[in-house]
This record gives sequence, C-alpha cells and structure tokens, in this order.
Amino acid sequence: MVQVDRPLTYTIREVSSLLRIGRNSTYDAARAGWLPTIRIGRRILVPRIALEQMLAKAGVASGFRTAD
Repeated sequence: MVQVDRPLTYTIREVSSLLRIGRNSTYDAARAGWLPTIRIGRRILVPRIALEQMLAKAGVASGFRTAD
C-alpha cells in the first residue's frame, strides 16, 4: 500500500484555494485545458504532480506554502 503525505489529487475547490483564484475561474481553466485534470465519473480531479509541473514551468515554487 502506498503512503503519501500529500494527496495524489486535488479537487477543483482545493486547487482554487491553493492558487487563490475563484472556483469558477478554476473550472474555466480546467475546461480550457490550462489546468491538467482527470475525470473519474462526475468528479474532476487535478493530479498533484501535474499541477506542480505546470507551476514549475511557469516559474512558481512548488510546495504551496506561503511565508505568513
């Protein structure tokens, strides 16, 4: 069994929170293909690895932590 510290996938709501954008904007990005997604049934999920790679290409540090 695989143990992970972080989830393998995020929901659209989680991604919108991580990226600090609106939920509708996140759905729009997913529909347009700007956000890597997979569908399982009716659920739209964003693979963590694909999101991190996308952000790395854009020059954003991974880890999704802010210096509060």
